Amino acid sequence: MNLDLTGKTALVCGSTQGLGYASAVELALLGANIVLMARNEGKLTDTLSKLDNSKGQTHQYLVADFSDSENVKKAIESFIQKKQVAQILVNNTGGPAGGTALDAATNDFLQAFNSHLICNHILVQALVPGMKASGFGRIINIISTSVKQPIAGLGVSNTIRAAVANWSKTLATELGPFGITVNNVLPGFTNTVRAAYVIEKKVQATGKSIEDVMAALEAEIPVGRIGEPEEFGAAVAFLASPAAAYINGINLPVDGGRLTCL
Repeated sequence: MNLDLTGKTALVCGSTQGLGYASAVELALLGANIVLMARNEGKLTDTLSKLDNSKGQTHQYLVADFSDSENVKKAIESFIQKKQVAQILVNNTGGPAGGTALDAATNDFLQAFNSHLICNHILVQALVPGMKASGFGRIINIISTSVKQPIAGLGVSNTIRAAVANWSKTLATELGPFGITVNNVLPGFTNTVRAAYVIEKKVQATGKSIEDVMAALEAEIPVGRIGEPEEFGAAVAFLASPAAAYINGINLPVDGGRLTCL
């Protein structure tokens, strides 16, 4: 099985913590040059020093705030202007605040749409020409299991994640002929800051203890535990590899079997 990413460059968004960081680590272990992208330069420099470079890779970072799509556009334009190419793009940014869809302000939907779909689209449009020229491209979107089964109390997120999933499926059809695959990876409950936020919201909503909420969540997962970020990162890295060339346009849950649908 060919998992070698030596000579390939991967731009990984939201890569200073959680699922983005885990994905960057796994991609580096397969030999990819990593371009970290996040808003906190201090965290970016710290993360950069932790990445494996045993295969002679050169890693770098771009500072961009996904709450400002123009800021993201300027950051990726600066990368392209230096004649740089990324064959792998991992789209990832923090999820919208919790709450019901009915209670959400219209601007909450607009902000989430811009931070997720619009920023993703800006990056894809900037990087696809280089992917086409390379004859190799992988676009991987970190979304949510809510695209298959909406999650209670995450009304805005459920709505926007579904939009990203359908945008991704459309791109998979358009870009497949160029050797570029587009896939979504759907995290279940994983040991991240985002999961801790969701758990805390459940604690507040139910009045139960964290221990009771965690026990209830784990009882819903067939493997009996929440996931670890590196387990998720391994799935992202596989989809980025040459071995995954014929996998295109899918939603891949990494959730321990929690989803009740196929």
